[in-house]
Amino acid sequence: MSVSARFRKFLSNIALTDSQKTAGAQRREATVRALNQHYYGTSSGTANSMYVGSWGKFTRIRPPRDVDVLFFLPPQVYDRFRMRVGNIQSQLLQEVRAVLKNRFLQTQIKGDGPAVKVPFTAYDLELIPAFSTIGEQCLVCITEGGGYFKVADYVAESRSIQSSNDSSNGDTRNLIRMAKCWQGHCAVPIKSFWLEIIAVDFLATWPYKGKGEVFYDWMVRDFLNYMETKANSMIYAPGTYEPMYIGNSWISKARSAQQKAAAACNLESKDPIAAGDEWQKIFGSDIPRQP
Repeated sequence: MSVSARFRKFLSNIALTDSQKTAGAQRREATVRALNQHYYGTSSGTANSMYVGSWGKFTRIRPPRDVDVLFFLPPQVYDRFRMRVGNIQSQLLQEVRAVLKNRFLQTQIKGDGPAVKVPFTAYDLELIPAFSTIGEQCLVCITEGGGYFKVADYVAESRSIQSSNDSSNGDTRNLIRMAKCWQGHCAVPIKSFWLEIIAVDFLATWPYKGKGEVFYDWMVRDFLNYMETKANSMIYAPGTYEPMYIGNSWISKARSAQQKAAAACNLESKDPIAAGDEWQKIFGSDIPRQP
């Protein structure tokens, strides 16, 4: 099996099925419809909402993780809550939870915001209440520290990945999907959002970007090596430029995976099955072991 064939099959194995995509869309529609009926008096299952996270950036993998959906509340709701005292962000999330609880009895609120979790069979939906601001940014609720509204720019996040993906002939989304598979299989303690930003930064200067799956073994190896250089550094959210310290709790697993990837690259032309054994230590059985 060539490198191209191995990684093409791997990406096919972790891609969402049509039924999983349909199930995610149905979760969104059911949740958004309940909110639209309450806040806007309409029955639309998509209006005033958008996919964010991996569903909005098309970096989702299977098995599916949570479906992340942003819902824009009317500005009158913001005005109403600004008149209150105390942790108004927590109060707002409680109101949204109460609306959804009438439809979904097990609805929960995440510990510090900004999402309300709506449980479904197999995987859940995380609903992020938001308010539109000037331009494409929005305000979301953070409940920690007494509560505050945080500026977020989900459009800029998606655009950053889209731009990188276009300039790399699809490498960006493929690399992010593979990185998430490694994250899940090896229980790597790093946020998916950070992996996305690091992948975009890496591919901006990687000399083989856009040259096809034949270089994907090197891409994985070199990305993991690049990750090691980012330990204890700051990265910045697209759009808002929010600084995020990524620490080093994940560094040992990145270093271990990089060593296995380097070994697999060396074995690809000599012993493809042995190479497959090394790749499976990183990604699990979704990547083929042998021809």
